[in-house]
Amino acid sequence: MDPTQLTIIIISFALALLLIILGIQVWYILKEIRIALQKTNSMLDDAKKVSGTVSSGIVGMSGFVNGLKTGISAITSLLHKKEDGE
Repeated sequence: MDPTQLTIIIISFALALLLIILGIQVWYILKEIRIALQKTNSMLDDAKKVSGTVSSGIVGMSGFVNGLKTGISAITSLLHKKEDGE
């Protein structure tokens, strides 16, 4: 066998081995990225739940404050009518 052919065969096997190793490493990297994205998605879902809970609490508090304002204005208007009537 010619030395040139032998060199080409050895280089071809070396390149094939390197490509296989590189493919395995890319596989593990993609697997880690998938796990990281799943964790990020889980955190975003939890943040969505927390923000929804906080916003519903703020809406409830806003309704309570509006009710207080309405009650105070109703009492104030009744007191003014009473003073005008006397």
